[in-house]
Amino acid sequence: MPAMAKKKKTSPGSICQNKKARHDYHINETFEAGLVLAGWEVKSLRAGKGQITESYVQLKDGEAWLFGAHIEPLKTACNHVIADPLRSRKLLLHHNEISKLFKATQQEGRACVVLAMYWKGPNVKCEIAIATGKKQHDKRAADKDRDWDRDKQRVMRHNA
Repeated sequence: MPAMAKKKKTSPGSICQNKKARHDYHINETFEAGLVLAGWEVKSLRAGKGQITESYVQLKDGEAWLFGAHIEPLKTACNHVIADPLRSRKLLLHHNEISKLFKATQQEGRACVVLAMYWKGPNVKCEIAIATGKKQHDKRAADKDRDWDRDKQRVMRHNA
């Protein structure tokens, strides 16, 4: 009997996270946005088939759009719908949040990135953030601090 592949444990409401964004950017302010999805996309997300590592948010015509999020269609989905896994999806935000995002992204070095996708009740929510890009030396310093904290915990555990 073949061994079953272990799936990574995430929080109960979590669908997917963008860990690369936290490594590449300083997170300034976060927002929670709803997503406009088709039925097959919701079914795929329930099966854990979502990925947001290459996704980004673009603001146009007073609306926020999610680009680059990959939702793989299920093989058992209906045949009469042509599923596009990389289609752009509309984000549901309040008008004042959209204007805040628009003002922030107009500044030099700021971007709007996607951090996580998760369930909130029956709805899919997306955590987006206004972020500033990190320089290479900032990334090295963060890695060094994280390694030092890990070594410190290891020593404390060993001596206790």
